[in-house]
Amino acid sequence: MELPVPLRQARSALLLVFFVHGAVFALLVTRIPAVQDRYGLSDGELPLFLAAVPVLAGVGTVTASRVVRRVHPSVVVRVVQPVICLALAGVGAGEAVWQLAVCLVVFGLFVGAMEASLNMTGVGIQRGYGRSIMLGFHGAASLGGILGAALSWAGAHWHLSLFTVFAASVVLLLPSAVAAGPRLNPRTEGRAAGSAGPTAAGATTAEASPARPSSRRGVPWKPLLPLCLIMVVSVVADSTATNWSAKFLEDTLHSSEAMATVPYGLYMVATLVGRAFGDGWVQRWGAATVLRAGAVLAALGFAVVAAAPEPLTAVLGFAVLGVGLSVIIPQALVIGAQRLPGAEDTAVARVSLFNYVGFLIGPPLVGAVGAGVSYRAAMCVPLLLVLGVLLVARSLTAPVPAGSSARAPRPGTPTTVG
Repeated sequence: MELPVPLRQARSALLLVFFVHGAVFALLVTRIPAVQDRYGLSDGELPLFLAAVPVLAGVGTVTASRVVRRVHPSVVVRVVQPVICLALAGVGAGEAVWQLAVCLVVFGLFVGAMEASLNMTGVGIQRGYGRSIMLGFHGAASLGGILGAALSWAGAHWHLSLFTVFAASVVLLLPSAVAAGPRLNPRTEGRAAGSAGPTAAGATTAEASPARPSSRRGVPWKPLLPLCLIMVVSVVADSTATNWSAKFLEDTLHSSEAMATVPYGLYMVATLVGRAFGDGWVQRWGAATVLRAGAVLAALGFAVVAAAPEPLTAVLGFAVLGVGLSVIIPQALVIGAQRLPGAEDTAVARVSLFNYVGFLIGPPLVGAVGAGVSYRAAMCVPLLLVLGVLLVARSLTAPVPAGSSARAPRPGTPTTVG
């Protein structure tokens, strides 16, 4: 059955918004050394600023889960994305440390709200399609991240100022995302053409803008706990690849400086490839099976890296790791929404929150093991954690416990979110 044009337009628009968000985030994280130099931050001060961003993003995620009780997540996306872009430009324009602090506070809070709302909107559009499309959205973010990294490289190569790079990138990217915003029409979500039956997400399609789900008794955490743990482990593994791959190649495998930059780029490309094909895998084998297969591939990738006798083997290991991890986070969000029918937005926000827990735990943990023991041993830490995902994921095939779902009441019904 052919899908309505507005629903297909909403999907295209959200792909573009994910792409822009991925590029903007990559622009900041790939220029951290330049930010440190601009503001004269010491090596002791820099981690404090960086740690504040995921903490604030967690606060933004919780806030978004409350805001979407009254407005649709796509409205939050349209309001928040320009603010994030302005905060990025502000990081490049500021001169005093307090100005950097203000910009990072805004950036962190609104990134958390943005990512939660993006995923809520994506889950809703997928529900309308009745098949897996969520990995495609995250693939668009990965592609945007590659573009953002390329823009950062160009700025560094031509010795452009931070403000020039950040402001020019915002001018290039933001107008298209703003223009796409109106097509994120709430009335298109959750409704396939002429359909009023169950969708792939396990919920009944809506005939109009759905009420924000809630429950007088509160929305339970228990069905989401395995997914929250999986999210933490996945982000610890991801941050290991992005933060420590270059140091592992240089210090442990004695590669050249140029070779040490290859794993991150190949990891990002592998992530993009996994997400490009992942929706088809979900259609064929199911979300839980794909999630477990991703964990197996990720563990294999870490094992290859940890045992690598020379740099090229390690680079290939990071590529395998990228394909494996690429499918886990999007599917954790989708399965979370499925496990709390009637409270999908709350489920997505809660699972998203543990993304930032992983960011806080991962880099310090792996860095401490690397400094205290060795970086080969450090690569074994996420390896063991990822293997644990296989045990936790068994619970995802079990029925959701009775009473764990939340009703979708009339608009305006109060809710308690624990």
